[in-house]
Amino acid sequence: MTATTLTERTVTIGGRQIFYAEAGTGPAVLLLHGGGPGASGLSNYSRNIDALSENFRVIVPDLPGYGRSTKGVDGNDPFGHLAHGIRGLMNELGIDTAHLVGNSYGGACALRLALDTPDRVEKMVLMGPGGIGTTRALPTAGLRHLLAYYGGEGPSRDKLRTFIRQYLVYDGASVPGEIIDSRYESSIDPDVVANPPLRRPSGLFALRTLWRMDFTRDRRLAYLETPTLVVWGAADKVNPPSGGRMLAEIMPNCDLLVAANAGHWVQWERAGYFNAVTRAFLNS
Repeated sequence: MTATTLTERTVTIGGRQIFYAEAGTGPAVLLLHGGGPGASGLSNYSRNIDALSENFRVIVPDLPGYGRSTKGVDGNDPFGHLAHGIRGLMNELGIDTAHLVGNSYGGACALRLALDTPDRVEKMVLMGPGGIGTTRALPTAGLRHLLAYYGGEGPSRDKLRTFIRQYLVYDGASVPGEIIDSRYESSIDPDVVANPPLRRPSGLFALRTLWRMDFTRDRRLAYLETPTLVVWGAADKVNPPSGGRMLAEIMPNCDLLVAANAGHWVQWERAGYFNAVTRAFLNS
């Protein structure tokens, strides 16, 4: 975990609670975590908070549906639901504009927030964001395992270990058992099991939801001028690295870095590299 002294609080937005931790001073940077089972802000960014808080006011929320925030996500528009919650957190903290750093589900949240309210976002750093060409190809093996976690016989430590060590990271042996244990305990919270925050859309409006969750079908993306750095693990087995090239070709101010020896969790696997390029980009 981080060595930096953190302030931890919970705020209520629209009757729902959002937990966040905070460290450092300076321009505001929100670190938005991924959507894997048991994910939370502090666990996803444990190797980044110290470095980034040297230059910035770092705010690390648990996204709606995760960690110590209120459980449940609107299945008809999950990215919009997440973005609404984080924008509400910014309002509650008196933050007019902020940099957004988002991994996977958190990257999709950042993109949606910027598309809906571009005046609230200074710069973005996106790591393997969700929603890039999601309706144009079959799900990857990693995404299938992620979406199936609460299905079948339900969640288990073996399922989670397989997802993390075989699909989330490049080198599975680098992930200690303590991380798997901690995330497993979080993943079996009864409220989460009853209403998983990340699931495959189903029912009458499934196709409409899938289209809404594919940013490459959103015409606003080509006009989004927010300076954006995309950092994609070359060995990402959850969201394919080809998504990075798609964003770089569509967005007018998008830089792309492909990180060697990294999977879907670049900020953890290549923490020194990630911290350096993120600080340089946000300070430039």
